[in-house]
Amino acid sequence: MTSLLITGVAGFIGSNLAERLIAEGHRVAGIDSLAYGVLEQVPDRVEFHQIDIRDPRSYDLYRGAEVVFHLAAKNCIADCQADPVETFDINVHGSTHVFEAARRAGVRKVVYAESSALYEGVSRLPSPESETAPRSFYALSKEAARLVAQGYTQHHGLVATALRYFCVYGPRQDYRRTIPPVMSAFIIKLLSGERPTIYGTGGKRRDFVYVDDVNDFHVRCAFDSRTDGGTFNIGSGENYSVRDIYQRIATLLGSDIEPRFEADLPGEAQETLADITLARSLGWAPRTGLDAGLEQSIAYLKENVLASREP
Repeated sequence: MTSLLITGVAGFIGSNLAERLIAEGHRVAGIDSLAYGVLEQVPDRVEFHQIDIRDPRSYDLYRGAEVVFHLAAKNCIADCQADPVETFDINVHGSTHVFEAARRAGVRKVVYAESSALYEGVSRLPSPESETAPRSFYALSKEAARLVAQGYTQHHGLVATALRYFCVYGPRQDYRRTIPPVMSAFIIKLLSGERPTIYGTGGKRRDFVYVDDVNDFHVRCAFDSRTDGGTFNIGSGENYSVRDIYQRIATLLGSDIEPRFEADLPGEAQETLADITLARSLGWAPRTGLDAGLEQSIAYLKENVLASREP
């Protein structure tokens, strides 16, 4: 049994990761302020602590952890653009606290979330880990946190592995955001008989990767020393337009409802596509096809979100 700690454990990826690690027999502690996470998503066997990662009182919770998965963040691009002060406070200041707490506790390794947003201004597709061009406040905060991680590695010998997630989807995806991710937003609206919103023309293309595939690589990071100190793109290596996704979901639901179109959102890349050569070189590969992932997302939202809204 390995002792692991997850920040942002009540969030989308964190709660799924916790469930996976517990099922594999590990001891899992979790930290979440619940500012964005949902308590009901935390698996029962997680040793849960409601506390902000910026609170130094959280440092003691890192003791005994062999690996820390740092997933806590402010990550809705629209919200980050509207409030860059809080964005940098959580994503940079907060990450610095995580790295410092891990250093003091003698944690073997920190696996932390970067983002495909670092490629917002990169024209090369698929985008390799070697090229970044952050533009939005969210992406800039992730770039700053990356530099902090490098500092802890250089000056304190902290082993830090960075994962650049592309568009992760699946059960528990955060549909409560100011502007929800397209998968959950489209599914909920169509199941409710309402018209979903597409921002812009729907021509933006995204690399979507299923949450279970992401967590396959998380587990690999915890136990494969070849990932130590590395930076890895975690995507599918394929991309689809927002309109493509809408049509896939509408077809799966047998819906003929047409979307409404509103003004495009600022600060977003026109296209993302992951070069996953490095991750593949370690034996990882995405296993979940788009339709299979969408079907599982639909089933989850039907059972856990829409059913609770029925009178």
